[in-house]
Amino acid sequence: MMVLARHGSRVFIGSLLLLALCTGNGLFARDVEITVHDADLEIPLEGALIHSWDGAEYPCGEDGRAIVSVPDDRQVVLRITYPGYETGRLLIPVTGDRFTGALRLGGVMENRELVIEAQAPGKSETKSGRSVAISGETLSRTAEIGLIEDVMTSIKLLPGVGYSGMFNAKPSIRGGDPGDLMAAMDGFYIEQPYHWGGAYSIFVPQMVESARLSHGIFSSRYGHTISGLLEISTKKPSPTEAQFDIGISTSETNVDLSFPLWGKGGIMAMGKVTYWDPFVWGAQALSKAVPALDMINTVTTAPFIRDFALTSYYRFSPDLEWTATAFFGSDGVGAEYHNIFDDDDGQHSDVNLKFDWLNYQIFGISSLVWSPVNSMVFKATLGAGYYESDMTADINLAHSGGSDPASLPENAQINDKITDTTINYQGRIDYDWNFSSDWIFAAGVQELYSQWIKTENYQSRIERSEPDPTPGNLGAFPLNFGLDVKNQGLASTAYTLLEYAGQSRFGAELGLRLDHFYFIGRDFTLQTIPVLNPRLNVDYRVLQNYGPIDSLTLTAGTGLFSSMNDVITSIAISNNLNDFDLKPNRSWTSLLGIKIDFAEKFSFNIEGYYKHVFDRAYTVTTVTGAGTPLDTRDDITTIDYWFNGTGRIIGFDFQLQKMESRYIDGWLSYSFTWAQYRDPNAVPDPIPADADPDRYPKTGNGWYYPDFHRFHNINLVMNIKPSTRFNIGLRFGFATGKPDEDNNGERTGFSWPVDVKFTWRRFNPRRKTHTEISLGIENLQALVYDAIWISRVNGYTGEEEMSEYTPVYDLPIPMISFGFKWRY
Repeated sequence: MMVLARHGSRVFIGSLLLLALCTGNGLFARDVEITVHDADLEIPLEGALIHSWDGAEYPCGEDGRAIVSVPDDRQVVLRITYPGYETGRLLIPVTGDRFTGALRLGGVMENRELVIEAQAPGKSETKSGRSVAISGETLSRTAEIGLIEDVMTSIKLLPGVGYSGMFNAKPSIRGGDPGDLMAAMDGFYIEQPYHWGGAYSIFVPQMVESARLSHGIFSSRYGHTISGLLEISTKKPSPTEAQFDIGISTSETNVDLSFPLWGKGGIMAMGKVTYWDPFVWGAQALSKAVPALDMINTVTTAPFIRDFALTSYYRFSPDLEWTATAFFGSDGVGAEYHNIFDDDDGQHSDVNLKFDWLNYQIFGISSLVWSPVNSMVFKATLGAGYYESDMTADINLAHSGGSDPASLPENAQINDKITDTTINYQGRIDYDWNFSSDWIFAAGVQELYSQWIKTENYQSRIERSEPDPTPGNLGAFPLNFGLDVKNQGLASTAYTLLEYAGQSRFGAELGLRLDHFYFIGRDFTLQTIPVLNPRLNVDYRVLQNYGPIDSLTLTAGTGLFSSMNDVITSIAISNNLNDFDLKPNRSWTSLLGIKIDFAEKFSFNIEGYYKHVFDRAYTVTTVTGAGTPLDTRDDITTIDYWFNGTGRIIGFDFQLQKMESRYIDGWLSYSFTWAQYRDPNAVPDPIPADADPDRYPKTGNGWYYPDFHRFHNINLVMNIKPSTRFNIGLRFGFATGKPDEDNNGERTGFSWPVDVKFTWRRFNPRRKTHTEISLGIENLQALVYDAIWISRVNGYTGEEEMSEYTPVYDLPIPMISFGFKWRY
């Protein structure tokens, strides 16, 4: 059930004096307004019956609303029933006066975890200064669009998230490196939650109940990131009814099938298959008229994704519940390119390329939640995962020069084979104790074991012949590189926190997290110094029920975070690192925010932050012996590891949101980010002639904008509902350009993606079926914006150079997709 709660309380006029005298306690009550509607069609359910905590029943009127009296000093759980729908439960907290219940036909209620009286550790709604959540219809409307339906499509629309393009599911979170984003599914950390190397995520909307992006001062329960944490909660199957869903779109099919388990649980199987072959064939035919698509003709194996997931839960008693989730996914692509080029100057090029790439992963998670008393919750979680990527590339190039003296005859052969494997095991125990009505104490421990196996065999030989070679000029440039790494890492964590969440205007959370990492290489080990990560959040409700304002809350927070950089996975004994040389990435973040909830279902949240990054890991690669035939890798390539990188990030972002309503809802988000990094020992030799001299420490201050940085990001998301059966989803974005890697004075042009989705729905209450037909168009701006070019700025003179330009579009054509979904 999706709960939209406005904080603040309104005490019911008068006291139940007689009852208070009989019980000897001052018991008060308040009236709350509850609206019940269909989760899929969003139509009010007239006649829905709300069963109160005290046995009273409240029927919903024509608009699906009912006024219910509930205690003011404790939370209660109400039941909601309606013929043909599954019985739902709604948790009414001690604050708030308007709530919404969304019942699903033959399914489960949205955000089911919110109705558990003893709440599972770490489950909560969106919190200002900490995280932003998206679930239910809002998630499906924004994620189920395009050639590949992906939860990350929704996440990239949230405040604080940098624009990364259509085929990139690795966005920058508040100026952080995209690799710093950590994902967790049902509490299980996933190191590679991507398909096609990061083009899309593995999180299919049909299997996800809710997604929460924590990019503020989030709880000390979580770590392994200095940028952001994406928490994915999978759907729970119905404990009483079987359900079948099928979705067919232009390039993929999704199937869900669930069965109940004796009224105490359920099991759900979900599968996803893509079929891009028709799309590739169509694009290859279209390339004859659109030269920009000519590269599509190189595809030999159409990109594919094959996913299968299994989730289940069983409630042994009201106090004991078991859950399990398993996932298997694979993806790949193949290409073979051959091109012969001749120009008027007599230059001739013959290029042959063959490329194959296959990735697959599997993981499983199981947890047990036990609540011995109403005020305590224990949760134990175990999981294991395996990931492997295999890539092979063969390139052959023959080039002969023409009249241009700078164009020399050249032959090149490059062969590269890479295998990358990751194995991990995880276990954690969490404990929550609500030792009073206002205070929560929590503590936990976690062990995360990872093994990284990497092999690479790279061989290349480039031959150049000069018409009149002089002594000292070498005609052959061989380069051989081999990698054979088998490393292990053990990350140990302990945390504790104290949270005050009473009925007063004040709220706070103080936590401390201890992280330690131990590295085990082949014939060597590396010890690290444990790091402490204290975190503090404070909330103060300035206004409550003041005119059109339901509540106005100020938020402040500060905290330390740590994570291990992916670059360390390839450390070898030859890198000559000692104990305590290895350090985790660290960041110190401080934040101020204001959140205003309005009476007319509007919410405005703005947050400003400063982030100081330190001890960041990076590598410096040096190739020696150029032009000399060398046989051993150590004589050619040297990789040095450094742990002194720094960063400084300042920014703010806001979100104006219109809550779900009958005719229109959505949000407007804006993010400003100023982020610079510095790598004191990363100095190329020689420095490129066209590079900005300030880019490197030897010639300047060394501060630079990273290649993923964008100053401004805007997203407007609207859902227009002319009727209960027809929806129009709109998305408009704007993002400024990214910097050149060597010359920060040059940036790509801006991007302004436009997407639209038309959806028609039909519900048959007699047959209990739901039908949906949709048409989605991504990259719509390409119709009028297929070749806008922006001139570059000279990094030395500051003058605009009209002879140098850079393209600014992602794709030259719109991407059209059709979808059909049917549920029983």
